[in-house]
Amino acid sequence: MAGRLDGKVALITGAAAGMGRETAKLFVAEGAKVIATDIDEVGGRELEASDSQSIRFVKCDVSLEEDIIAAVQAAETEFGGLDILSNNAGIPGEPLGVLDMTTEIWDQLMAILLRGPMLGMKHAAPLMRKRGGGAIVNTASIAALEYGWGPFAYATAKAALVHMTRCVAAELAQFDIRVNAICPGVTATSIFAKYLGVTGEAAENVMEMVQRNAVNVQPLRRTGVPEDIAQACLYLASDESRFVTGTHLVVDGGLTIGPRHAWDPETPDPARIIGFTPENVAKLTAGEAIE
Repeated sequence: MAGRLDGKVALITGAAAGMGRETAKLFVAEGAKVIATDIDEVGGRELEASDSQSIRFVKCDVSLEEDIIAAVQAAETEFGGLDILSNNAGIPGEPLGVLDMTTEIWDQLMAILLRGPMLGMKHAAPLMRKRGGGAIVNTASIAALEYGWGPFAYATAKAALVHMTRCVAAELAQFDIRVNAICPGVTATSIFAKYLGVTGEAAENVMEMVQRNAVNVQPLRRTGVPEDIAQACLYLASDESRFVTGTHLVVDGGLTIGPRHAWDPETPDPARIIGFTPENVAKLTAGEAIE
């Protein structure tokens, strides 16, 4: 049976762990060749060793243009071209508001979360044009859509990434290059451990805590896992989404569907708290005063 990405070549940033790793494995299972990049050389080499015929690891800091250029060139050298780019690499940043933000922290975050994807698209697009088109998938976040799901600078960068996705989709449509974004919700990955500054075995405990408790914050009673995001990326990278560009796909278990009272029967309805109970409505209709 043919794979959904047979004959395709993909470049995935941040591929050594979490969503990127699962995306790389899924793409290979669907017939693609993958250039996997990350600053984590150990994790990247382990991924490459898992399927040395279909995966090549390239160490890459996405904030450095020369590293991006080298990764894109590797796609052409190793596999003959490039059809898919997954801009997935990211960091959570620091839990700081605008009053405490430093230019150093701000610039580092923007370099990775915004400059990195921009450079990836800039240098990947010419190779995709040679192939007659392609697909770009940017990993954003629900923090781009609602504040409260990530630190201030992180949320700002992800919101800008969603808009940049639309801008670049408009520019590259003439070359049949589609550009979309994914907005994950609470997904059990190592980013939470990084955010807390936890490493080693303690990081696994963080993952277990997220998996155990995430179901309590969203309508769907299961925890998001990296494979959920990988499946969404596969859809946007494949020809199944050939008529989809310039949009974002929310994969969050319904977390942003609305206020908690809309889906949790245990949460009081604000309308009732304000006073719009059946009893009060009956009194108002009858012209009676409400105490």
